Amino acid sequence: MPEIAEVARIVHHIKKSLVGKTLSVVKAQDDANVYGKVGTSASEFQKSLTGKKVLDAGQQGKYFWMIMSSPPHPVFHFGMTGWFNIRGEQTAYYRPKETDEEEVWPPKFWKFTLETDSEPKVEAAFTDARRFGRIRLVDCAAEDIRKTTPLKENGPDPVIDRDVLTEEWLLEKMKKRHVPVKAFMLDQANISGIGNWVGDEIMYHAKLHPEQYTDSFSADQVKQLHTSMLFVCQTAVDNLADSSKFPEDWLFKHRWGKGKKDAATTLPNGAKLTFITVGGRTSCVVPSVQKKTGPVAADVNGKVYDEDSDADASKGKKGGRGKGTSSKRKAVSKEDEDEEIDEQAISPVKKKRASASKEAKVEADTDEVVQPKTGRAKKPKIEEEGTSTSLPVSKKASKKIKVEEQAQSGRRRSGRITN
Repeated sequence: MPEIAEVARIVHHIKKSLVGKTLSVVKAQDDANVYGKVGTSASEFQKSLTGKKVLDAGQQGKYFWMIMSSPPHPVFHFGMTGWFNIRGEQTAYYRPKETDEEEVWPPKFWKFTLETDSEPKVEAAFTDARRFGRIRLVDCAAEDIRKTTPLKENGPDPVIDRDVLTEEWLLEKMKKRHVPVKAFMLDQANISGIGNWVGDEIMYHAKLHPEQYTDSFSADQVKQLHTSMLFVCQTAVDNLADSSKFPEDWLFKHRWGKGKKDAATTLPNGAKLTFITVGGRTSCVVPSVQKKTGPVAADVNGKVYDEDSDADASKGKKGGRGKGTSSKRKAVSKEDEDEEIDEQAISPVKKKRASASKEAKVEADTDEVVQPKTGRAKKPKIEEEGTSTSLPVSKKASKKIKVEEQAQSGRRRSGRITN
């Protein structure tokens, strides 16, 4: 799933290729999920942007937007597999493409395409294979975009809101909560933009365990976490998600081998990598570095951590905190409910029969942001003639059936009855 750095890369490309240009042609395909779930329609989007000039682009965490010459302004969220393509530009980058195949335009799974009146013209498109992305229009002044829903319900951005996301702010916020620290960081109501791989990278550099509860860390540990958070997010954004420029000691460089044959299970220095589930997300941990120094979450074997349950359990107990989920958190939760599926969405959909719950917890095994390939689904296996999937019957009933079969056939089979 695109996180803070990937979104920063897109904002960079929008500023580079679209800002200052007028959109002469806008085409949009209606989608009840991408547009409809946030009260927009393809026709409304197309009408609102056609003929307008793009003045600027902005970002808050996983959200980004374009500032138009007049309201409304489009605000985007990639969800799991959304992406913003600019024809001829390498907008998706974890590693460069190794093929010289001619670019297909419009790209597969496009939701809208844009074309400028400049010479040469610039063409762009928003794509989304799994339709968890969101495209909305906000009718407000440009300077008020961050004051509107859903942005106002989201927490500060670690890169652009450093004046808000201070060490003191983080300490106070963590002491008021009782959740696994990684789940806390991934909650967009707390902090914007941190996703699975960024969260793991932060925890590794801070030398803290992702399962440990937020209110159990010392002031020094919170300081360490704050420093690591700003460092990882700023470095990833500065390099526009170009992993070839990430430091060699980053966990990101070595974590993607899970499930691959002969893949490394250790860091270059010999430290072992392990994978656990925290808050419903697969987490990469280096046990020799990330020690548990306080109480940890008990549900680390696949169960999604439920803040509401924890809050309810604490009600009426001495020293218990939590009065249920705040309205702000509910709004963010509703907006990002589709994000709970793990980052495995970045990789192509595997033609494999599995339950949705198991699929949701598969760790991404690639470090390239690509659009998933689709194809015809495999036909379900049809049982061979003569086989049966009937429920087991009792021994007595089984004997009775065999006797009846013998009587009908007119021939006597072996007198041995198998149970």
